[in-house]
Formats: sequence, structure tokens, C-alpha cells
Amino acid sequence: MDNMIIKNFNELATTDKKKDCLEILESGLQAANPENIIPKFVTPNEIKINNKVFNIEKYSSIYSVAFGKAGDSMTRALNAIIPIKSGIIVIPKGSKAKIKGKKFQIFNSRHPKPDQTSVKAAKEVMKFVQNKRSDELIIFLVSGGGSSLLAIPDEITLEDKIHVTNVLLKSGATIQEFNCIRKHLSKIKGGKLVENMKCQGVSLVMSDVEGDDLSSIASGTTYMDNTTYADALEIIDKYKIRWKMPSEVLKLLEDRVNIEKSLDIPKKTKIENYVIANNNDCLKAMKEAAEKIGYTVCIMQIFGDIKEAVIKILEKISENEKTCIIFGGETTVKVLGNGMGGRNQELVLRMLKNTQKLKKMIIASIGTDGIDGNSNFAGAITENIKIDLDTMKEFLRNSDSGRFFQKQKGNIVTNATHTNLMDIGVILR
Repeated sequence: MDNMIIKNFNELATTDKKKDCLEILESGLQAANPENIIPKFVTPNEIKINNKVFNIEKYSSIYSVAFGKAGDSMTRALNAIIPIKSGIIVIPKGSKAKIKGKKFQIFNSRHPKPDQTSVKAAKEVMKFVQNKRSDELIIFLVSGGGSSLLAIPDEITLEDKIHVTNVLLKSGATIQEFNCIRKHLSKIKGGKLVENMKCQGVSLVMSDVEGDDLSSIASGTTYMDNTTYADALEIIDKYKIRWKMPSEVLKLLEDRVNIEKSLDIPKKTKIENYVIANNNDCLKAMKEAAEKIGYTVCIMQIFGDIKEAVIKILEKISENEKTCIIFGGETTVKVLGNGMGGRNQELVLRMLKNTQKLKKMIIASIGTDGIDGNSNFAGAITENIKIDLDTMKEFLRNSDSGRFFQKQKGNIVTNATHTNLMDIGVILR
């Protein structure tokens, strides 16, 4: 295959089983590529999703606004089908845009913590959206990671916003809870971006959250907000992090709880938002690939605490030869040490630790965005070879799964994939 997304495929494919496993993962990554997704829904004259047809011939001009890890690749795929007049793309720092040309203004802001560019990009996007006329159309291209790439803090400083983000990243809060708090500290999220828009709009969304909750993906910037200021405070208390919060942030949330009823927070959506891809699309493609090679496949999704996820996966391991478990979703990890790694590499390490006494199998897991945690790796692949238990425990204690697999030569490298449909993994017998 040309255009392999897994860069070190050949180095890792040291056995037939490993090669099978990597091929299955590769098919999942290919399914997450916007070049393979956008053409399913967009033609030069219409956008067609779940039998809904959105005619685009009647607009005098068509623009695009893209934000998230797939911002540039979604724009490129769309622009290949529809001539976009001009647009804005906001993608993470360190991600080199997959599209060039004068039509698109490109911002690289920080993820997962916002920075000054996040603020600048958000203000430009706001201005762009509000300047369009009623006979024009903006196609919004939304993907995971959008939350920190656009930031207009509401009456608090950017430093406070970053501090809150840091506290939440370490708290073990779910992405929904995380975004509930972010939305209530923002002037753009939760549908506020499109609230006063004069032109027409439609939003195509690649989902990176459980259940494709539109108010949570990129903090519902083009959607609406179905959570409240009271909810935000409740989450802060649930994780007992009130004492870590800047006083200005608490004051803002508490003041707003009291006047919540009178605030006009968008509670209904102004434009259509369509989920055009999610983690299941990856799993379906992987299932096809595995069955083609001759495996009996079982599919599952995992969310929440990583230790519980590991138990769920272990229960599904079969005694039979040529069986394959394909799993997807996103686990939450409490960061314990200052090591290098991420939830996918940690999952593989925990599985390795728990399958020491079992028959031979291959275990792999990757983030479809290509960047697992604070490492430069997408994830890891290993056979359940014998490893000293204390060694594994030590690496887990230091949140150092990335370095563990560096020693094992099991890290999977894709670099930034310019997409994001959560995590995917494979276990082969």
C-alpha cells in the first residue's frame, strides 16, 4: 500500500501475526481519513446525510470554517469537491497544514491547552462568521481537539482558563464534564459562535466523544449548550477540585448560577449539525479487514477508567485460534508520574501485565490522531512475552508506558494523522 499511515509498519511486522494486526489497525486509520469520508456525503451540488438533502447550488458563495485536529484534511477533501471561496482553518501547533493556497487563513494553536493564538483564531473566526450575507453559506468542519484551538475566555484571563484546563486534565473528569466547564467560561462555545450569524450554515462533524454528543464535540461551538452553570459547579465538587480553581473562575460560575434563568444561552441549535464519522466507522473497516484475513471477530467499545476497560477486554479473550477482538473508544487515565506515554500505550502495558499466563497473543492500541498522551507515538504493539512483574508495575507507577515500549521496540509511529476518531485496538490469537 502507498500512503501507509503507520510509518514503521515494516520494522514492527516481525511476525505474520504482528503483520495481520498492523494491517487491521491501518484499515481503521484509513477509515478515519477525511479524504475517505467527505466524498461519501458531499457532491458539487448537495450535501446528503441520512436521507436529508442540503442543496448548495442556491448560494452566491460558499465558505468554510474548520477547527480541530482534522481541520486541514477535512478542508482539503471538501475543497476538492466544492470550490470554496475562502475559509479559515484552525489546527494544533506542530501540525503542518495539508492544504496550501491563498484562499485559506491557517492558524496553529495549542492543544490541549489554549494559547494566545487560540484567542486570535477565535476572534478571526467570529469576525468571519458575522460578516457573511444571508445568501451565502458557511460549511463548518468540526473535529475533536477543537475546544482548545478556539478560545475567547468570558471575563476571566487566558491564564485562568489554562490553569482550569490543567486541573481538569489531571482530575480524571470525562470529556463531557471537561467541556461542560469549558463552555461556561467561554464566549464562543456552546453555540455562541453561530448565534448572531446572518448567513446560512451547516456543520459536518467528526465525532471524538462517546455517543456522538454534539454539545460536547469541540464544546458544541456550532451547536448549542444543554448543560448549565450549576452543572459546571457540580462537576468541580464531584472531583473535589474547588480549592485548585482560581477565585475569579469560581466567582464567575457562582454569580451566573444565580442569574442563569435570565441569560440567553443557546438552548436550541441554529444550524444543522451532522455527524459524518465516528469511532464505529473505524471498527467496521477493521472488522472487514480481519475477516478477510480469516479471523473470527468480536467488536467492543470501551470508555471510562482504564483498569475497568482492561478487565472488560480480558473477559472477551477466547481460547480459540484465529480469533480477533477489535475495540475502540477512549479510556481515562489518572496521571501518576512524570513519565512519557499515553492511554493507548498504558492499555497495552496493562494488558501485557494481565496476560502473562495466557497463550500467545498480539496486543495493540493506538490513538487515531497519531499522538498518544505526551508521547510522539500513536500507541504500541506487543506479544504477551514474559516480563518481570515489578518492572511493569514500576513503569505504570511512573506513567511511563511510552518508554517501556521504546525498550521493547513496540511503539507505533504515524505522526499527526490530521484526523481524530478516538482510539482503536486489536487483540489477535
